Amino acid sequence: DTDKIPSHLHYSSSHPELTFNQEIINATQDLCVAYKLNIAFYEQMGIKGWQLLADTLDHIPDDILVIADAKRGDIGNTSRKYAETFFNTFQFDAVTVSPYMGRDSIAPFLEFTDKWTIVLGLTSNEGSQDFQAMTCNGQQLYEHVVTKASQWAGPEQLMIVTGATHPSYFQNIRHHVPHHFMLVPGIGKQGGDVSKVLDQLATADGGVLINAARSIIYADTGEQFAEAARGEALQLKDQMKPYIPS
Repeated sequence: DTDKIPSHLHYSSSHPELTFNQEIINATQDLCVAYKLNIAFYEQMGIKGWQLLADTLDHIPDDILVIADAKRGDIGNTSRKYAETFFNTFQFDAVTVSPYMGRDSIAPFLEFTDKWTIVLGLTSNEGSQDFQAMTCNGQQLYEHVVTKASQWAGPEQLMIVTGATHPSYFQNIRHHVPHHFMLVPGIGKQGGDVSKVLDQLATADGGVLINAARSIIYADTGEQFAEAARGEALQLKDQMKPYIPS
């Protein structure tokens, strides 16, 4: 978010957004297994944003997973172009998708068998209850979604988004999807509890990808913003240590 970038960068750098991203990456890359880039914040900048996205990706080490948080999903030929954009043009390892339109809107992403498709299952926002918790044919809608999605591809190719803000659903969602990895947003600013997430969603192989964004990258707005981000990331890592398979 350009509005939250430390003000001194606008004076000390000719590319403040890129400098911000690079400093955050430099400070946290040894603590992360993945970076998730919210595509909307790049799109809104126009051509400059797409170049910023490419330059940011170039700065991330090759051994770290990069996720396009794009939440795409459309008719087949349109989804195919979305998939080509993120997987071929920008070389993302994974992309978030919306399953509302059904399998044929997700299938083009799954054709990239060496990539990850991350399906929205139970999201962390308040409005998730408007539809995802509705009962349909004896089950809540999110249960239908995660069960059906898990049949489209195996755990080596497909993940499920499960919001950290809904701990009462964790055991049930893991029951429906016992083997797939969960991408879990909602830690930090949204109030999700790391221990509850890992107690109920973690598996012997890990099974969970914890996502914390604003609480880390905007931990401080001064000149020590990168150091502050590292401090927050270290705290999160310490909370996760007891659950990390040795």
